[in-house]
Amino acid sequence: MGVKKVSFLSFFLVWARRQNWQVPLVHVKACHWLENAGDVAVLRCFRGFGKSSILAIYNAWRFYQNPQYRILHQSETDGTAYKTSRDTQYILRHHPLTKDLIPLQGSVGQWWVKEASDSRNASLYAKGILSNVTSARADECQNDDVEVPNNTQTPEAREKMRERLDEQTHILVPRGRKLFIGTPHTFDSLYDRLANKGADCLTIRMFEQEYRIGTATKKRYALPFKPEYVFYGIGRGAKVLQINKDYQLQGNTLIFNTPPKVLIDCYAGMAWPERFTLDELEKRRRETETVNKWDSQYQLHAKPITDTRLEPSRLRVYKDYPVLRKANDTVTLWLNNTQIVGAIAYWDCALGKVKADASALSLVLTDAQGKLYWQLATAMLGDLVEFDQASNVVGGQVKQVKDWVVKYHIPCVVVETNGAGGFVPPILRKALSGTGCAVREQHVSTNKQKRILDALEPPLLSGFLWAHESVFNSPAIEQMQNFNPELTYQKDDYLDSIAGAILQTPVRIAIRVELTKPANNQWRLPNANIEVQSVY
Repeated sequence: MGVKKVSFLSFFLVWARRQNWQVPLVHVKACHWLENAGDVAVLRCFRGFGKSSILAIYNAWRFYQNPQYRILHQSETDGTAYKTSRDTQYILRHHPLTKDLIPLQGSVGQWWVKEASDSRNASLYAKGILSNVTSARADECQNDDVEVPNNTQTPEAREKMRERLDEQTHILVPRGRKLFIGTPHTFDSLYDRLANKGADCLTIRMFEQEYRIGTATKKRYALPFKPEYVFYGIGRGAKVLQINKDYQLQGNTLIFNTPPKVLIDCYAGMAWPERFTLDELEKRRRETETVNKWDSQYQLHAKPITDTRLEPSRLRVYKDYPVLRKANDTVTLWLNNTQIVGAIAYWDCALGKVKADASALSLVLTDAQGKLYWQLATAMLGDLVEFDQASNVVGGQVKQVKDWVVKYHIPCVVVETNGAGGFVPPILRKALSGTGCAVREQHVSTNKQKRILDALEPPLLSGFLWAHESVFNSPAIEQMQNFNPELTYQKDDYLDSIAGAILQTPVRIAIRVELTKPANNQWRLPNANIEVQSVY
């Protein structure tokens, strides 16, 4: 009768005692979960948790349980994967329960334990996520921090990584397991996608409870829990506030002496207080450049770690469509109860091919106060133009533009004449004949990234940019989330289009009123009805 094997938690605690580690409860929780997790498992834990060290001990335990077990271990690069490989070898050589598994054969990239029976596929095969592992076979595929800034910066990079991860499905033997361990580095996180598909997930955040005030402009804030940690700001100048010095507590109500007027984060339920002291937390908070990076690395929210310049959540959503109203021989355009005084459509032409740049059309409406309403973000598809035998425009992208012009009563379409748009304006004018819509040509030579930021960032941060609910179902929102002004090549065709529309929209100022009597200092318009006749 064989000797009964111990659990992973027992195996881990034996090693921890040998290493003189103080084991926190969150490590006990992670060990129990790793042993019992499902076939597709996701462990999300905060930076500094020690997840790679735990994973190396877990690997040694797997070989202790079954010397024929085969693991494909992948990380962001070969070098990072080799670290866990070396660590696993070290544990096998020195753990009291694994002395029968040595000597090890092979190199750091792939090696076999003593009783391994597959001479072709190593006990542990360590490779970077972008390396070729097509010929491998494994009982378990591990992904240790495969999601990093370098491979999540663009949608193309994320798609490439996912293609490599899909290959693991075919590498695994029947009833094989997939394990993902890491922290999110993008809003479109691999870990969230796996969770949405039903993966077995364990998420261990630095703080169990959290509440963000944002820019604190008041003295009192009622919180959903009693805060144990209150952070002031992010990056340089950030600090941990002290109770009864910087603030007071009355139950769950946070009271400042004076409104801080900066970002305030409140937390409770620290996962590992013995290791992460107040001084350590304050140091990490100061050295974290953006709040997105803090949220992703310590609270495990799926956000890009860079500071998102064009944050879609700042868009103010509306559901209305523009409607013409006729009264007193006057035609006006309205969005619900808001009168529209200007409209510009901007067409960034492209050839409309699949997987090429979108031929994006954006429509921006504006009211008398200068608020901008992003009414339309859509792609024109197919050939630029289709003619009948009499040379009439009967189809193509210009016909689609005409349909939008008629639907939304657009008075002017600006065509970007760079590239494919060079010969479009004359054709579009012919297609729009009889609609009353003008066609304006625009050649662009300025830096595109700067132009997009200059157009979108000020109204976005000022709360002057609204977006129709249909815009949120377009690729424009994902392009906003992904936009990185440091990248020259990225998906930004919808952003380029809306930026063009905003930059073509005139800035509206208050009407200047001449004083009829010099002694009269009343600047407001008289309280009377005024009829103004306008010709468009």
